[in-house]
Amino acid sequence: MAAPEAWRARSCWFCEVAAATTMEATSREAAPAKSSASGPSAPPALFELCGRAVSAHMGVLESGVWALPGPILQSILPLLNIYYLERIEETALKKGLSTQAIWRRLWDELMKTRPSSLESVTCWRAKFMEAFFSHVLRGTIDVSSDKRLCDQRFSPLLHSSRHVRQLTICNMLQGATELVAEPNRRVLETLASSLHTLKFRHLLFSDVAAQQSLRQLLHQLIHHGAVSQVSLYSWPVPESALFILILTMSAGFWQPGSGSLPCRLCGEASRGRAPSRDEGSLLLGSRRPRRDAAERCAAALMATRRKSEVKQMPRAVPTTRVTRRSTQESLAVSGTDSKRELYPPATSYEASGTKQPSSAPAATTSASSSTSSKRAPASSASQPKPLKRFKRAAGKKGARTRQGSGAESEDLYDFVFIVAGEKEDGEEMEIGEVACGALDGSDPSCLGLPALEASQRFRSISTLELFTVPLSTEAAVTLCHLLSSWVSLESLTLSYNGLGSNIFRLLDSLRALSGQAGCRLRALHLSDLFSPLPILELTRAIVRALPLLRVLSIRVDHPSQRDNPAVPENAGPPSHIIGDEEIPENCLEQLEMGFPRGAQPAPLLCSVLKASGSLQQLSLDSATFASPQDFGLVLQTLKEYNQSLKRLSFHDMNLADCQSEVLFLLQNLTLQEITFSFCRLFEKRPAQFLPEMVAAMKGNSTLKGLRLPGNRLGNAGLLALADVFSEDSSSSLCQLDISSNCIKPDGLLEFAKRLERWGRGAFGHLRLFQNWLDQDAVTAREAIRRLRATCHVRTKLSRAS
Repeated sequence: MAAPEAWRARSCWFCEVAAATTMEATSREAAPAKSSASGPSAPPALFELCGRAVSAHMGVLESGVWALPGPILQSILPLLNIYYLERIEETALKKGLSTQAIWRRLWDELMKTRPSSLESVTCWRAKFMEAFFSHVLRGTIDVSSDKRLCDQRFSPLLHSSRHVRQLTICNMLQGATELVAEPNRRVLETLASSLHTLKFRHLLFSDVAAQQSLRQLLHQLIHHGAVSQVSLYSWPVPESALFILILTMSAGFWQPGSGSLPCRLCGEASRGRAPSRDEGSLLLGSRRPRRDAAERCAAALMATRRKSEVKQMPRAVPTTRVTRRSTQESLAVSGTDSKRELYPPATSYEASGTKQPSSAPAATTSASSSTSSKRAPASSASQPKPLKRFKRAAGKKGARTRQGSGAESEDLYDFVFIVAGEKEDGEEMEIGEVACGALDGSDPSCLGLPALEASQRFRSISTLELFTVPLSTEAAVTLCHLLSSWVSLESLTLSYNGLGSNIFRLLDSLRALSGQAGCRLRALHLSDLFSPLPILELTRAIVRALPLLRVLSIRVDHPSQRDNPAVPENAGPPSHIIGDEEIPENCLEQLEMGFPRGAQPAPLLCSVLKASGSLQQLSLDSATFASPQDFGLVLQTLKEYNQSLKRLSFHDMNLADCQSEVLFLLQNLTLQEITFSFCRLFEKRPAQFLPEMVAAMKGNSTLKGLRLPGNRLGNAGLLALADVFSEDSSSSLCQLDISSNCIKPDGLLEFAKRLERWGRGAFGHLRLFQNWLDQDAVTAREAIRRLRATCHVRTKLSRAS
């Protein structure tokens, strides 16, 4: 009897509150109701009045509301504001109640946006609170405008921060300064444990204060937090300092800016301890010739930036000349061989929160050299541009030393790269000469201080994505420099970055990274408008450089300039990039390739497939072969060397003349899913080819999915496919995609009737998007109704109905 008595006691308490609040609410509403010109409105129900009163006094009644029986609590939930609705979630679940419908209604009414059809929302509470956090942070929502969002007892940012898994920073770094402010310290601490993905969209030029705030934010969220992915989107004109800041912080490097407060999480014990020269060498690795060369090359490129900066800085000391000879003499005095690698790559620290002690500079000189010149142009254009030269100004043999408060610590280039030396002679230096010399391992006469040794190394991210971010030469060298030792990186996406000839630097850095102990890179997604290498040669080079890669997605929209004889001075790639030797066996499991126009050499593709014995998924987009025999050669290679292949996809390929090859493919008993998307399958001999295709599918018991969008199947082809599900078929097909196939309602209805007549059980999913079903909506709905008895139908018409 204890449970009924408790139920009765809580219900009585609820009624007492209702009675008291009803009298007060009725007296308040009586006056305006009498004076209303349109007559008195119907008073709210007693239960609703009570619920409003309870929601308004949740600060006092919260524990009592949590103890209410489920039926009463269910009626109160829609009346609570978002803070108490979020707090009561766990109690509601224990009572068998769900708040998902309430959060969905809040999303529709307050956010006023419709989620993408491709997005599957599993928790509307988390989605709402994450979007609410972003809107409050940017100031795009007024919490005082709606009583469901306003409560003086709660901080909107703090209360919603624990639900934030993905944070986007836009434009001029809005929100970064607010998050690192002292009043939001607890908000930042909560984000450090909950945030996993950090995105930057449409960034603009920012001031020094905003960048300093971003530096502290990234240090907290990446180095001492749980952020594992950083993505940059749509940055047409990247600001070099900001871009390099994001990259270096993502890679785990940290050096406090000028005037910034010390990080309390770093700890006083390890901060400020300078390891010995031997300890620093162990921490930063033994040697990395190509990485060191790239760093020296970057120093030469960025030395041109110093000209304007030096002129703007006050000069409090006499001019100091730093030349190649003087630097070598300084290194000789300190016992350092000038021919040695000055700054080998740093080893990555995997553990979260683990840092590397700061290391002392390897050289003692404090002078920074500079070259008077113009800034080097970016090499991201599709057409080769003439290279500008570095010239020394007349009457100036040495560069002036930069002075001023915080000048060195605030310059990000001093943090990442050494300061460029200048040639002792008066000859000119071409950027291309410096770059090629650095890549070949020769000395480009760039000497200075190894700034990365003076920084600390912390936890780094595992996923880096750059979408539509043009990379200049210095930005590309920076990225490659960091990649060569970024062993914690697991996935890299470079999409339409205008790499151009910098692709060779990228391949060198990936080869260096692959040689590092503990390299985790397993997924690479690369796409661009142009490539200096044909796509198949580029694929071979990547597979050779990264034999442990599991996922490779590569796309080039336009043919390689190397294949165009009209391009003057079309030099070939370095000899170590391209070779005729066979590709060693690799670990590729998924390969996706998007080809430019033009016939592709089938033997090169076959060489990649032969070396990829573990391949499970292959996708070819817009591939063109010289003859059907070449396409047959590729399919035969798949059958002989890729026994683990489960999914095969062809998109935008003309297979009208390859019908025998398609039949050969459908008879493959190892494939589980085949896609022919916009492949013009039934353009020739449809009356003869369709029965042959159906017969091959009826005898294949391993094929689970067949996707045929965009092949003009029509009603006749659809009715022919219905025979695959007949009683005498051994097919186990459970997914069929016939979108964009000119199917009419009457044909679909007849298809449904045949499935009913054969009594075939539910076979899974049927996709019917973008067909001609709107010609007769009534017939189409009847056909869909019948089909739903055997499969799950996905089409816009079915949603509308």
